[in-house]
Amino acid sequence: MNVSAQLWEANQDLAQACLNHPFVKGIANGTLEKAKFADYVGQDAFFLKAFARAYSIAAVRAKEWEDFTTFHALADGVLAELKLHKSYATKWGVDLHTIQPGNATRRYTDFLLSTAWSGHVGVTAAAMSPCMRLYSFLGQQLAANGIPHHQYADWILTYSNGEFEALTQELETLVEKYASNNQSVYQTYRYAMFCELEFFESVWVK
Repeated sequence: MNVSAQLWEANQDLAQACLNHPFVKGIANGTLEKAKFADYVGQDAFFLKAFARAYSIAAVRAKEWEDFTTFHALADGVLAELKLHKSYATKWGVDLHTIQPGNATRRYTDFLLSTAWSGHVGVTAAAMSPCMRLYSFLGQQLAANGIPHHQYADWILTYSNGEFEALTQELETLVEKYASNNQSVYQTYRYAMFCELEFFESVWVK
C-alpha cells in the first residue's frame, strides 16, 4: 500500500464523519438550507484562494521542472473551481468581495500557508491531499446512484467526475514522490482532515 493510501486508510474515521455530517447529507438529498450553502460558498472561495497560493509555493520548492509544472496545473484546477464558486455566488446572492473568513476557515488556511512556507514540499503535499481526496470521495459517494436532480446537483457532479479524480491522483503522485509515512506527515495529513470536518461543522451551525 502506498503512502497516500496508508494515510487515507488511517483517517477513515474522519472521512466517514464528513460523509455522515448533516451538511453533506443535506447536499446529498437537496434539503440543505440555502443560507447555509451560501455561507459555505463564501467561506470555501476564501479557502480556495489560499489553497491555490499553497500550490504555487510548493511549485517553487519542487526539485524537478516536471513537478513544478504539475503543481501549477493543480493550481489552475483550483482557479477553475473558483469560477464555479463565482457562478454559485451569483446564483445564491453571495458577494465574494466582502467575505470575512470564519475561525475554522482561518485556522485551515493559516495551517496550509504556514506549512507551505516553512515545510518540506512533501509535507505540503500531504497537507493539501486530504482536501482533494476527501472531496473526490464525497462526490463519488453522493453520485453512486446517479446524479440527483436538485439544486446541489452541480456540486455533486463537479466532485464526482473523472477530471477532479485525475487532479486528486496527480497530487497523490507528488505525495508519493516527496513524502514518507512518518509521524510528521501523518500528523499533518490528519490535522488537515480534522480541518475539513471542522469546516463543515462551522458552516452547519452558523
